Parts: sequence; structure tokens; C-alpha cells
Amino acid sequence: MDLGLSGRTVVITGGTSGIGLAAAGIFLDEGARVAICGRNAERLDKVAADLCDRFGAANVLARRCDVTKQDDVAAFARDVEAWSGRVDILINNAGQGQMTTFASTTDEQWRHELDLKFFSQIYPVRAFQALLEKSDAAAILAVNSLLAYQPEPYMVATSAARAGVQSLVKSLATEFAPRIRVNSVVLGLIDSGQWERRFQARENKAQSRDEWIEVLAKSKHIPFGRLGNPAEVARAIVFLASPAASYVTGSALEISGGISRFI
Repeated sequence: MDLGLSGRTVVITGGTSGIGLAAAGIFLDEGARVAICGRNAERLDKVAADLCDRFGAANVLARRCDVTKQDDVAAFARDVEAWSGRVDILINNAGQGQMTTFASTTDEQWRHELDLKFFSQIYPVRAFQALLEKSDAAAILAVNSLLAYQPEPYMVATSAARAGVQSLVKSLATEFAPRIRVNSVVLGLIDSGQWERRFQARENKAQSRDEWIEVLAKSKHIPFGRLGNPAEVARAIVFLASPAASYVTGSALEISGGISRFI
């Protein structure tokens, strides 16, 4: 199936690792031009060099940017416009979880979580909206968590913020229709640097990574018995954001290996 991505320009925040990087590779492979950003300059340079090697320097733009800083995002948008002159797709993919209960979450942690989850969506949408409105197939996609619908008490601040992001996605889908489609993916447990760090900190150092993941999946009651991988999420992102999904807006696609309990 032709996804209609050839010649399109895609912007991906948090594009230097995991899901964002996997999506960048697929978009490029489908013929799109891709602009990525990240906070770590060293990792950004390494990733950009690899993508340029594989897909051509003319098709890749990489800029250092903190998406919680409005000036950074505005500068990134100006660079993208100068580079490509257009934006067809915006993938908002930034932010990790914070493990705290209500009793242990400080005011500072609440503000940090709400700031990160909301403004990593708000600032890029605000900065790229005018360019997206010029596209004949504009789409915004928010990478979110299943916590939005199925909150966990040990991630109370993250769960609340994630739910707010889903409300924002729904509001934007209505407000921006029919010019810009707005969708989200809501994720279960996806293998990432965060899980690698938890594996490295495991109590039983004799336990292999596969064994550790198997125990983790069983404790989390994941029917598939494993974590998802970034490429599995990235493929869904690429489809939902592509012109092939032209009548889909305001939707949330669950990618969780069957872990959800809500209907």
C-alpha cells in the first residue's frame, strides 16, 4: 500500500532514540524528508550522521531543541521552514514517566510533570500550525501512554498529565478539522532506555535481560508476555500520520500487547 509520504516533510520531536528514531527511519524509507530534534547534542549529531548516510543529507535536518522551551521550539520551526518550506506531519514524541505516589509527589514534581507533558505538545503545535495549514494532508500525532486511560497509583502525576494530553488531542482534532488531522497512540510497556536502566539496576544480577523481561511482563499481566519494541510503535505512527489514514482524526490507537482493562 502506498502511504502517500513521498516528498512530504515530517517533524519529529524526541527523534534521537527509541520510538522517535524508529519512526524517522520509516518515514525516510517511505520517501519523506524528516526534521528531528533532541536535547542531547552529542547523540543528535551521531543520529543525524547515520540518517544522512542512509538516506542522504538533503533529506535530514537535526537541531538541538528543548521542547519545553518556547524559544527553542520557535527557532526549530524557523529552521525547518528555511530548510523545507513546508511541514505536512508533526509527531510530538517527548517525555518519560515519573514514579511517585500522591503522598510522595512534591509540588515541584507536579509542576515538572504537567509542564513537560503539556508544553511538549503545545509549543510544537503552536510553532508549526501555520506551516501545517498550508499542507493538503496535514497531520499531528501525539505519542502518549495507556496511563491516560488506565492510571497507576505509583505514577499519579504522570497518569494525570497523560489524561490531560488525551483531552487536548480530542479538542485539537475538533478545532483543527478539517484542515489538520490530530490523533494519538497510547502505549503500554515499550522497550526503551528507561527499561534498560531499570534492568541494569535489578537486584538479581545473575538474571539475563530476557529472563528479567519475562518476569516483568508476567508481573504486569501483559498477555503477549513481553515488552513492545519501538519499531512496532513506529509503524503504527507512520500509518496514522500518513495520507493513507485521511479520514481518521481524534482517535487513540492502543499499542500495548493487550495489557489494557478498559473498554
